[in-house]
Amino acid sequence: MAKEVTPKEVAGRLQNGEEVYVIDVRENSEVAEGKIPGAKHIPLGQLAIRKEELDPDKSYVVVCRSGNRSKAACGILGALGYQVEDMLGGMQQWEGELE
Repeated sequence: MAKEVTPKEVAGRLQNGEEVYVIDVRENSEVAEGKIPGAKHIPLGQLAIRKEELDPDKSYVVVCRSGNRSKAACGILGALGYQVEDMLGGMQQWEGELE
């Protein structure tokens, strides 16, 4: 099971200037409403076929709308050997900046 992280923890890391690698697994229409600055958008259904776009040496925070798809995405990426953290509550709980 992936480590869980709160939206406040992720926002704090970003504000502290830490390199945070975020993967947003929502659909295009959802991402059009705004995403975490710098987040990489890969819809959940494309995750396995686009895994080459990810660096296996980096740790990723996975985000969706409410937290269900990110949990599934963490399962997929974890099984592929990636280090992942699941952002609890998804973008519904995000209070930080959007791009």
